[in-house]
Amino acid sequence: MKNYLKTFLLVSLLFLLLWFSPHKAFSVDCTGDSISSNSGNESALNQIKDQCQKNISDLQQRASSLSSEIQLMDTKIYLTTLQIQETENKIQKTQEEINNLTNRIDNLNASLDHVTKLLFHKIVEGYKRRDVPFFDIFIDSDNASTLIKRLKYTKTAEANDQHIAFQVQQAKSNFEEQKVLREEKKLELDKLNQTLTSQKAALDSQKVQKQKLLADTQNNEAVYQRLLSQARAQLAAFSSFVQSSGASSTIGANALGNGSDGAYYSQRDERWASKAIGLSSENVLNVGCLVTSVAMVSKHYGQGSTPLDIASDVNRFYDSTAYMSLPWRSVAGRSYNGISTDQVDQELQNGNYVIAGVGGCSYGGSHFVVLTKKDGGDYIMHDPIYGPDLKFSSHYSSICSAATFK
Repeated sequence: MKNYLKTFLLVSLLFLLLWFSPHKAFSVDCTGDSISSNSGNESALNQIKDQCQKNISDLQQRASSLSSEIQLMDTKIYLTTLQIQETENKIQKTQEEINNLTNRIDNLNASLDHVTKLLFHKIVEGYKRRDVPFFDIFIDSDNASTLIKRLKYTKTAEANDQHIAFQVQQAKSNFEEQKVLREEKKLELDKLNQTLTSQKAALDSQKVQKQKLLADTQNNEAVYQRLLSQARAQLAAFSSFVQSSGASSTIGANALGNGSDGAYYSQRDERWASKAIGLSSENVLNVGCLVTSVAMVSKHYGQGSTPLDIASDVNRFYDSTAYMSLPWRSVAGRSYNGISTDQVDQELQNGNYVIAGVGGCSYGGSHFVVLTKKDGGDYIMHDPIYGPDLKFSSHYSSICSAATFK
């Protein structure tokens, strides 16, 4: 009975020791507080990063809502913050390694100088020994014992000289290796600093995008859903138009020319056709007619923006879609002006290019072109799909919507 009691007490004591033993605990959740509290714990940060990435994947699969979209943005912000923390840690560690290598190189340099001087001194002594013929050593020795000592000294001196020469070579080799390693670390540090700059820019962009979404939707779920519905409908119409146009393939750079005014761009141009619009997964070829039209107006007015420039400006688009937010952002110092179809002729007469929605008229049109001038009862247009300086009536019969910049 006593043995059972001792065993029970021992097991209980071990359990209590394990239960109350000090350990650093952290909750693996993707939040700014979690990242800050574990900034020095690499293992914890890796687990938090994995959790952030899992959360992003889960949120992207959910039904779209404003709250889930904001949560997704916050998670991306946390993940980028974590990546910045990791990069900063690597920069600090790499800088310390460079400093240590610099100190080591300085020490090796001093050591190399010392053994080099010593070797030079030994070489001079060696030449002096060579100047004394063996016969002289023989006759100058008082007895056999002195002769043996002198011969041993000469042999030992030569061995020491060889050892010092080896030390010089070894020190020189180490010196060069450390210099190469330091240069590699400096290149690594440069890349890390570039990565950090890019990550900080991404973080700033993510924060701006979140504030833009809140402003666009007025933090209102109904507004969010309405805009999201418009974005999906318009982009689907754009994509459908391209597929049915018979001109849905990529073409060579500037294959359709610059147009009579030098301001034509094609959304099919290989220089930007495959490039993503804003933060979306949509590309210029499939849904970039409006992006390309805005770029043509910009070029006409002297700013020279390409479709890629317009597509890369994430602030022009709603949330993470390729839908261009209204009012369209200014180009070449000119502001967006929505006009009625009855005002198109007057704007052209005033010298203002008009961006016209054509095709299916839901949400402003299933395709956009640039009207450059009136031509009798017709218009001349730059069409992002078909080419520059075409008669409007050759492809379209009516204008769904119109806007200009002035």
